[in-house]
Amino acid sequence: MSEALSQALGAPGLHWMLLAIGAAGLVRGFCGFGTALILVPVAGVFLDPKEVIAILALTGMASSAVILPGAWRRGDRREVAIVALAAIVAVPAGLWVVEQLDRTLVRWLVAMIAGGTLAAMIGGWRYSGRVTLATLAAIGVAAGLVGGVTGLTGPVVILFYLAGRAAVDSVRSNTILFLAALDVALVANLALDGTVGAAVLALAALLSIPYAATTALGQALFNPAHERLYRRAAYAVIAGAVGAGLPVWGA
Repeated sequence: MSEALSQALGAPGLHWMLLAIGAAGLVRGFCGFGTALILVPVAGVFLDPKEVIAILALTGMASSAVILPGAWRRGDRREVAIVALAAIVAVPAGLWVVEQLDRTLVRWLVAMIAGGTLAAMIGGWRYSGRVTLATLAAIGVAAGLVGGVTGLTGPVVILFYLAGRAAVDSVRSNTILFLAALDVALVANLALDGTVGAAVLALAALLSIPYAATTALGQALFNPAHERLYRRAAYAVIAGAVGAGLPVWGA
């Protein structure tokens, strides 16, 4: 384990990943989402795509203990269960696709999806269709595929919830519940194919320390009355991470 820890401490770009995940924890604590949109573009500069996905899911599981209890009480567990089950079924297909793609192409996909998600949120896109069981299942499948290919586990579901008319506290709780379920599914799949080894576990553990701390701080700062402020802050941090992770900056 000491060798794995030494590898983690010597990981390329570690200081940038620590900074990114610290910021991601704050955003997740007060918004319920944002970790993937912030960490994946930055970590993708330095790590293999599947390693990025594994670290994202492992750190997500570590932080869930901080914010999951409140979300479990306030979220719509039935609706989230439908979306999450559909996503879990689709995850293996997404992970298979990412193995077939060039690393630089994956980074461009991350930038496009994260940037598109950000643009849709800023532009105030609204879903006006009727939400049926089929709609929820389709959203889950899309989220599982995108999460498996890029590590961006949340954008599809985030857009669905933020585009609706639900209160910010409900959106936050549902998103937290969904991401927690998908993190478990991703880790299980990546453990089976050998991606989750000692070195990845050590790096995830190292990143989980600032992530858990800033997630707790973000949750303490959360106040539904300041929804607009939270969203603007989250948008600014996400935009910075997307820009920093563009492949034009090299590996």
